[in-house]
Amino acid sequence: MSVRRTRSTVAVAAALVIVAALAACTPADAPRAAGTAAASPGADIFPSAEVTPLVDAVPQRSVKPLPAARLADGLIPPTSRWFSGLVFGEESMPVFPLPLTFQLTDTGFSFGLPEVSTDPAVIRGGFAGQIGVQVGPDDTAMEQKVTAYDEASVTIGQFLDGAQVGRTVIAEGSPFVSFTATEDVDLAMPTAFTEATGADGGAWTVDVAGDTYGLVSGGTLSAGTDLTLAAGESATWFALPPDGALDTFVAAAGHPVTGTRVEYQAGTDTATTTIHYVTSDGGDTLIAAMPHQTAGRAAESDCDAGEYPSIYGVLAVCRGSKLSWSVPAVAPSGALDLSSLGDEDRARLADQVRADVAATKTFAADTYFGGKSLYRAANLLEVARQVGADDSVATLTERLSTALDDWTDPDGCALRTERCFVYDPDAKGIVGLATSFGSEEFNDHHFHYGYFFYAAAVVAADNPEAVQRWAPVLNLLAADLASSGGSDLFPARRVFDAYAGHSWASGTSPFGDGNNQESSSEAVTAWNGLALWAAVSDQANLTAAAEWMLSSEAASSRAYWTDFDLDEPVYRGFDHTVTSLVWGGKRDYATWFSAEPSAMLGILVLPMSPVAGYLGGDPDRVTANLADALSNDNYDVMFGDYLLMYAGLRGPEAASAALTVAEKLPEERIDDGNSRSYLLAWLMRWRTPTVG
Repeated sequence: MSVRRTRSTVAVAAALVIVAALAACTPADAPRAAGTAAASPGADIFPSAEVTPLVDAVPQRSVKPLPAARLADGLIPPTSRWFSGLVFGEESMPVFPLPLTFQLTDTGFSFGLPEVSTDPAVIRGGFAGQIGVQVGPDDTAMEQKVTAYDEASVTIGQFLDGAQVGRTVIAEGSPFVSFTATEDVDLAMPTAFTEATGADGGAWTVDVAGDTYGLVSGGTLSAGTDLTLAAGESATWFALPPDGALDTFVAAAGHPVTGTRVEYQAGTDTATTTIHYVTSDGGDTLIAAMPHQTAGRAAESDCDAGEYPSIYGVLAVCRGSKLSWSVPAVAPSGALDLSSLGDEDRARLADQVRADVAATKTFAADTYFGGKSLYRAANLLEVARQVGADDSVATLTERLSTALDDWTDPDGCALRTERCFVYDPDAKGIVGLATSFGSEEFNDHHFHYGYFFYAAAVVAADNPEAVQRWAPVLNLLAADLASSGGSDLFPARRVFDAYAGHSWASGTSPFGDGNNQESSSEAVTAWNGLALWAAVSDQANLTAAAEWMLSSEAASSRAYWTDFDLDEPVYRGFDHTVTSLVWGGKRDYATWFSAEPSAMLGILVLPMSPVAGYLGGDPDRVTANLADALSNDNYDVMFGDYLLMYAGLRGPEAASAALTVAEKLPEERIDDGNSRSYLLAWLMRWRTPTVG
């Protein structure tokens, strides 16, 4: 462990290069050109050459070592990924590369289709290991570790007595599991396959628990269970959907997937994701599309090769080498538009801002509540700016600037144990002190850091000098979440899953149901904050990436947390209108912290930043979700303030009614990330019919 105690002037100089051409705009008017685009890996964001001097300027130490990892030397630890549980811990956890479930075993691996079931408070689709594969003989020491990974695929190396004998590839969206021998090797399967009728040789099938599984290989299969592969030969297993054609899957299995590549585009109307599935010979494969992808697929997509059930709904199987879809664009925003408010409302808000500022004595010191308290003050500042509370503008600007100066001092953690950041050279990431909610284990980094981006962008919108001052550390926080291409200091997009369209919150995912995310709305807030920071610091590629993740996360949050189609079969027997905790292998009506119904919805809408209008796309669903969360429209509950703001999204009349309730809401019901000023300003904004 080493600690650097000297601020690096080189780091500051590098930061100045990043922000050399600063944008003098407010966060509410962040520049957003039509067709703004960036592609990965074509556009490197925070490559090593750019961030090395920034990393060198902050203390370096591991606050809490990560668990033991099945990871090849030289690979960046894949924290907060859909497959993190496969990598970390003494035992490998199941992972969920839809439509399959997959787990490493002591002797190889097993996989299968989940059995999807629905109960009143949970939709289950956990691990199912119907097909097992043993690599090598029983008496040989067996080791497995991840030897490569990209945005949607993982390659696992199999080693016997220290020598690699093969590699296994799994990928999100792929119904195939492929093993390629790097040395002559024998595989054993406890379940016997039989030769497929009508197949052109080299194909076998077996029925297990009502599902059909196939195997395609150029190797030699004996007794249906023992497969011998020569070096360079492959075996590919697949799960056949109930309505799938065997010959279609056999043909595609002949082109094993070896990796994936993601491209994206963020424009004014839509954000588009394209995942390319790279195969061993360039041939086409089959890809399972999730419901949010099906809703936004190109019309010419060929997706009639079958359907799989899943906890998310039906997965349609598409032919080809790529999967591409679009979602509605969500424009970044750092300020409510209060331009239509009358004088009386402005005076009311100005008085309330002054009261809220006077009641705010200190900012919290840990990375979650500290960031959240900065966010709260930044929203107060924006309201004060618009309603003419100039005294509060001066006070808030000074207090926020001082606090952000502390948080963004590269030497901060050499001097104190809170309000500062270090670089973990082992885990390859930024950790803030004091930690909270397992952030030292790389939990929830996007939730925490999004608040810092947002606050800094609001405060420094018209202050280029502040942007320059804060950029060295804030760009490290951004690199922790949004690096892509050319970095050996940070992983590519640590938390964001391009296939699922949303983030994962657990750093090492030590769970049998895969990784999870609870507060989908805080994830949206994170990318909004990042987009605002990227705009004020004039980082075009980062802006495009943040806007793409913002739009994608918003669409998936509605598709799987708050606005899914209750008429779909998977929801029959589910007694609620939201799933507040989404895992790889189940969806829960539950939270980590409370059993209160208001918490189930509140955690999916807080902190109701100016970008949160995406939550109101279906006013009837807003009403249904509120009915599920409240008893007799009583907002005197946990997160009652945020639920009132959510209620205002139904239209002017609803916002006006909510405003009346908000005026008298008990002070203890206003969350520490909110203020009565912002609560009232939000509802006044949505009450005004002329505001779009």
